[in-house]
Amino acid sequence: MNSSESGRRAARFAELRPLLFTVAYEIVGTAADADDVLQDSYLRWAEVDDTAVDDTKAYLAKIVTRQALNVLRSRTRRREDYVGPWLPEPILLDERDLVDDVVLAESVSTAMLIVLESLSPDERAVFVLREVFGFSYTEIADMLDRAPATVRQIGHRARNHVEARRPRYDPVDSERAAAAVDAFLAAAESGDVERLLELLAPEVEFTADSDGKVMAVRRPVRGALAVAHLLAGFVRLGKDMDYRLEPAVFNNQPGVAIYVDGELAGTFTLHIVDGVIQQIYAMRNPDKLARIDRPRVIAR
Repeated sequence: MNSSESGRRAARFAELRPLLFTVAYEIVGTAADADDVLQDSYLRWAEVDDTAVDDTKAYLAKIVTRQALNVLRSRTRRREDYVGPWLPEPILLDERDLVDDVVLAESVSTAMLIVLESLSPDERAVFVLREVFGFSYTEIADMLDRAPATVRQIGHRARNHVEARRPRYDPVDSERAAAAVDAFLAAAESGDVERLLELLAPEVEFTADSDGKVMAVRRPVRGALAVAHLLAGFVRLGKDMDYRLEPAVFNNQPGVAIYVDGELAGTFTLHIVDGVIQQIYAMRNPDKLARIDRPRVIAR
């Protein structure tokens, strides 16, 4: 392979990288695994005679999907040892550039990724490739090495499963996201329970992922009053700590980055419907915080 061919392959992969990362992330649910999938996929792509490839996007999506499914099946076997709730690894997005594509925005939302976790690996891949990225069943059949009729059945089953569990999603523009986070931060930092109650839906749920590695609630906390008191309690615990809270955008949703002694110690992702917070997803697992060091670019 000469340098010209190598450069052409590298340029094409780089061009499609945001889409390929999004495919991998939506199948595996963690940025760390998605990064590994892309690295392995690029090595495989480097060995391909790309002049014989008619559709580069579909071909690379096939490589990424197969690698992602290998990771997902392996991780599913390890999940039984996880301590407490498992949440998708949050991805940081540029707060100035919330995704306008509603389908893409919902597909990377924490709530939707949790629903996707309830699918089988093949169901998840087919749903993501068909419903989010618009690949045909024939293309997906080639990616999964399955018959088109079988893939169509898998897709139908996955779509029914998701529709039955899909939470309501309200797109949030940059201005509304900033206002929501500012109000939440003001109430949370002051420990103002009454103000928090105004921001929380009556049935709000707070879920934390720590894998038992750091202090965090091990079970979801439900109800506005219970969650408000929990958040106020965090303020009391933090009085003797050097901590700060900063607004952020995680998974195209308003969020908060929590720093202790200058290090990222946690994140809150806020799922907002009708102007009130329905879900707070707290990430405390240090392994899942390690990759939140730069904004990601997603695409479809």
